[in-house]
Amino acid sequence: MSQKVEKPTLSGQRLKTRKRDEKEKYDPVAFRDTIIRGFNEAGNDLDKVSKYLDAAGNKLDYRRYAEALFDILFAGGLLAPGGSIVGDEDHSKVARTEVCVLKSQGDLESITQYVQVFNKLIRRYKYLEKYFQDEVKKVLLFLKGFTPEERNKLAIIMGLFLASGQVVPTCLPALKQDALVKEGIAMEFTLLMLRTWLNEKDVTSVATAIRRSGLDLMDLLPLNKRVFENLAIVLADAKLEALISLERDKQSVGVKKDLQSSLTERINDGEPIKETVAYVLETSKKYSFNENEIVVLVWTAMMASVEWNKKEDLLQEQALKHVKMYVPLLSALTTQNKSELALVVKIQEYCYDHMTFMKMFQKIIVLLYKVEVLSEEVVLLWYKEGHSTKGKSVFLDQMKKFVEWLQSAEEESDSGDDD
Repeated sequence: MSQKVEKPTLSGQRLKTRKRDEKEKYDPVAFRDTIIRGFNEAGNDLDKVSKYLDAAGNKLDYRRYAEALFDILFAGGLLAPGGSIVGDEDHSKVARTEVCVLKSQGDLESITQYVQVFNKLIRRYKYLEKYFQDEVKKVLLFLKGFTPEERNKLAIIMGLFLASGQVVPTCLPALKQDALVKEGIAMEFTLLMLRTWLNEKDVTSVATAIRRSGLDLMDLLPLNKRVFENLAIVLADAKLEALISLERDKQSVGVKKDLQSSLTERINDGEPIKETVAYVLETSKKYSFNENEIVVLVWTAMMASVEWNKKEDLLQEQALKHVKMYVPLLSALTTQNKSELALVVKIQEYCYDHMTFMKMFQKIIVLLYKVEVLSEEVVLLWYKEGHSTKGKSVFLDQMKKFVEWLQSAEEESDSGDDD
């Protein structure tokens, strides 16, 4: 008798997916359409637009659609790569709103109203701050895709954002794209942005922010025009004269570093002193450096080029011999009392910072006095009021007898003149 074999069945429990656990499809177009409808209902009243955005955040997923939200506020629609606006395939819906920065009137007052819209939105939804910074970088990368008029509006609002601290300056290096620099877009945009920024903030804070951002204005010039003279002309034409002196200082810092590095190499290579003197004087003249700036730099390079002996008695002999070797260079850079005093103060600070030289300060100064690099007048000025606070008591004590000798010699000379 045959038995009927049961067919295998699937076992287990069938789970019903809850609606709230279903992941919604990412649909920025639907999000855009919802925002545009809300903007259209608000009309051109940006206060109503702000209120709408405030209320809509409780219903719409701003965190998920942050990029789309900022695209709409900046450009009125979704931005495609390159800066164009994403259209609607069936043309049944409006793909762009007129309520956005790029469609504003472009004057300072109207753009300031859009700044307030961004401010209110981000204050209400703090998590949007990071997405906003990312959006700003993207907009800068897409500058070539906008019209000159649209770029001007973006430059103004960027200047206002930077002045208020809502945009961090670290986004600015995005302007250094080759295409933007080559066509002059980056420089034109930056100049208008800076004028707007400087209307709100002082020049020092603006220059400091630019320096910390990693953006060098020189990099916005075409490669074959990157010299300070050309940058100065561009800034002057844009009525940004206040930045010229600060940019000159910044450029000179880089040149000084190169000069110090080159000078150290020349000393290490044993270049003849005469050639080294000519090189330093030529560079100083070319960049209009002051003697007191360069003599300090030269001293630093001189002392950094030597591996000093660890034995105190040998170190003293080595140091004095080395300094004496470069007397012609120091002498060429100390034709004024100001540069002489700068050298003495630098030597004082060097001896303080390098403990093995603490006892040698007086010997170095006396040497430089004897070879007429330093004058009696400057040594006395240093002793009375021109010294640094570094090791002040130690070095004044070292110099006391020499200064007394100078003063007594001066008195004898004065009495001899009277006779």
